[in-house]
Amino acid sequence: MDLIFEGIKKAFWLLVTLDPEVFRITLLSLQVSGTATLISLLIGVSTGTIIALSQFPGKRFAVSLVNTGMGLPPVVVGLFVTIFLWRNGPLGFLGILYTPTAMILAQAVIATPIVMGITVAAMQHLPKKLRLQILALGATRFQMVWILVKEAKLPLLAGVMAGFGGVISEVGASIMVGGNIKGYSRVLTTATVMETSRGNFDVAIALGIILLLLAYFVNLILTTIQQRERPR
Repeated sequence: MDLIFEGIKKAFWLLVTLDPEVFRITLLSLQVSGTATLISLLIGVSTGTIIALSQFPGKRFAVSLVNTGMGLPPVVVGLFVTIFLWRNGPLGFLGILYTPTAMILAQAVIATPIVMGITVAAMQHLPKKLRLQILALGATRFQMVWILVKEAKLPLLAGVMAGFGGVISEVGASIMVGGNIKGYSRVLTTATVMETSRGNFDVAIALGIILLLLAYFVNLILTTIQQRERPR
């Protein structure tokens, strides 16, 4: 209990004094995970909507792949992204391994299936006759899709929260593709692991508390938007 109490005091002190290193790590965590979530939102919602609204051979297989991807182990993602970005890999010419860009790429791979899976479920849950009613009113197919997305915005926001929660808390892929380089690619999760391995449990607990606070406030904003849009 004393160790936890010391960690809480350390977290409070780091927040009050605006420690430059902690502030830099926290900001990078938000930038990397926020960008990865945005990428996953663009890819996941569009692809998930196409899968949900289309009829094609092997659709169940495609949906099962998406649902399986929602549980992708971060270390496996980190492994394959590292292989692809390695100097002799297919994308090695980009030279982005051990950079925040590589971390964004890995986290986007993790978050995209989560957003996509929730999008497929949300769109399929809408009444089947709604599409026909929208088209009967003279809407184009693009307008129909846009209206359906707006109708499913509450579960889609839940998908965004799930995607962000999945990447802001992951550590395996971030260490593997980012390298945990001080002042460059170190984020809250990788810093927590490093301090724990060094035996600096008070600092590790402080970083963990800051990570929880960051995740809470981001999700609080998204939840506020979601509940504001909730039908009365």
